[in-house]
Amino acid sequence: MTPLQELRHSAAHILGAAVLRLFPDAKLDIGPPTDAGFYYDFDLEHKFTAEDLERIEAEMKKIVKENQRFERSECSREEAVRLIEGIGQQRYKLGRLADIPEGEAISFYRNGEFLDLCAGTHVRYTSQVKALKLLSVAGSYHRGDAANAQLQRIYGTAFASRDELEQHLRNLEEAKKRDHRKLGKDLHLFHIDEDVGPGLVLWLPNGAVVRDELQRFISGELAKQGYQQVFTPHIGKLALYKTSGHFPYYKASQFTPIADPDQFARLADEHCPCCELANRLEAVSAKFREQVNARTGADTITEDRVRPDADLLDGFLLKPMNCPHHIKIYASQSRSYRDLPVRLAEFGTVYRWEQSGELNGMTRVRGFTQDDAHLFCTEDQVAAEIRGCLSLVKIVLGTLGIADYRVRVGLRDPDSKKYTGKPENWDKAEAACRDAAATLGVPFSEEPGEAAFYGPKIDFVVKDVIGREWQLGTVQVDYNLPERFDLTYTGADNEKHRPVMLHRAPFGSMERFCGVLIEHFAGAFPTWLAPEQVRILPLNDDLNEHAATVAARLKTAGVRVTVDTHSEKLGAKIRRAELEKVPHMLVIGAKERDAGAVSVRSRAAKSFEGTRPLAEFEQLLLAEIRERRLPEPPPAAPAAAAATTAPAATPAKG
Repeated sequence: MTPLQELRHSAAHILGAAVLRLFPDAKLDIGPPTDAGFYYDFDLEHKFTAEDLERIEAEMKKIVKENQRFERSECSREEAVRLIEGIGQQRYKLGRLADIPEGEAISFYRNGEFLDLCAGTHVRYTSQVKALKLLSVAGSYHRGDAANAQLQRIYGTAFASRDELEQHLRNLEEAKKRDHRKLGKDLHLFHIDEDVGPGLVLWLPNGAVVRDELQRFISGELAKQGYQQVFTPHIGKLALYKTSGHFPYYKASQFTPIADPDQFARLADEHCPCCELANRLEAVSAKFREQVNARTGADTITEDRVRPDADLLDGFLLKPMNCPHHIKIYASQSRSYRDLPVRLAEFGTVYRWEQSGELNGMTRVRGFTQDDAHLFCTEDQVAAEIRGCLSLVKIVLGTLGIADYRVRVGLRDPDSKKYTGKPENWDKAEAACRDAAATLGVPFSEEPGEAAFYGPKIDFVVKDVIGREWQLGTVQVDYNLPERFDLTYTGADNEKHRPVMLHRAPFGSMERFCGVLIEHFAGAFPTWLAPEQVRILPLNDDLNEHAATVAARLKTAGVRVTVDTHSEKLGAKIRRAELEKVPHMLVIGAKERDAGAVSVRSRAAKSFEGTRPLAEFEQLLLAEIRERRLPEPPPAAPAAAAATTAPAATPAKG
């Protein structure tokens, strides 16, 4: 563990000790450190309240002052059982003890009267945990399984210094203000309805504008780089995903397959057990296994999955990935080396079965649309194509003002069996990723175990304005799926060759990316992305007709504009537009109407900038939208035009 992880792990033990002092009947599960702090899971009939958290934190600070020593001890498995039973914590700790492999050391840590089964490590004394804070309590399930007991999880955080803790708490407060779930509701961007289903996003008209603008932006960049747009179904036959390897190896993260209705009805009439139905859906024919294994040169599909043809059950799967569909588009016609690279792009919706406890607004969902593309190229084109993909990600991030990011090269874990394909192909793919990452001009890390099952990848890990990290754009190199699907092209030697496949998604998913953008901009999107770009504020009802004429002119120019016709004072109208984060407000009084002008107030400046001729404002606005400028204070209006119905410092009264 790092020193910070040790500190937080120690804080988790202090939390456990404090809870047992105040609630002796509590049963403990686990209390690990996390990237943001620590937590401990408790089974207790009493439901923790905010007041309880205050009492528990106060007790933790007492334990810190007691300067208790963290003492490690090792014992046999039999002695460990006796210790756990002796402290009355057998309900969950015996199961955790059983998780420790035979031959591995079994250790406990004690601080004061508190004893816990734990591999460590910890700081030496509780007094070293000087800056801690309990944050919240939430429900959790034992081992993350909804079929198990529901527990109460207390979250906290700890830092090496009080200053770091206070900065973290300020960031948390800022995060609450920027929470995309709250802003999404306030700004009418998206909705998640239980009757539709958890994790399934309904894009409201305002959110649809943001998504559409992003899609048009990326589509324009794709056209420049020679991509071809395609559309594919939301569902595919199981055989497609058996060939790719997605099914059944990743069935835990997929929706349940849909059996062929006629076959399903026949087997139901025969009272076929559900487990047998599942086995038949997962099974393959001997011929299918032989074909895939011959292409890959390995025992890719094992013998135990083979069943007689008469036992096989056809079915369909909500697509978890777009790549098998794009592969079939590539394979729909013969290809020559002269045709390569083939670049296929789609805003394709996919479906993953996420556990309910892991769902989070738009950033963790069950149905999402990827700005997906798959490139099929020759081996000597790989390096240039990766660089092209990476340049696209950089264009996206740069346009949106996201400059703080790191690059992660995800490699295979040589000790894991989840990866498919020949080692020599993995070596070439990983070398290509390293070489391409080195051209970006930013530091990158290599992280074994982060590769996809079919190939290594380059991820862009973005840090938002309050320091949180999000994995967004990705580029992956794949020698394996072309083998599994027997993809070929005719080379200059008139022989068949295998293409290399690249997977890339600059946004990652539209839902996740928009969720991050909402928080990045705190809902105040740049004008080109804003659902409403201009709001016209007439000073009285007599000016509504003229305001509608101005709005019509701007709409004809392609601007998203509305008129606030409420019979309210100007201050109330301005306040409403500010709360709804409209980039530009145009105040129109009698003088502005007669002069063909508008009094401009921008969200960025938060004050009136003077009066401009309508045509001049329109030109400036269209340039701002066309150039996709980021929010910044606009230039001041000419001094000669400053004396208007709405002077620079004082809004006109309605």
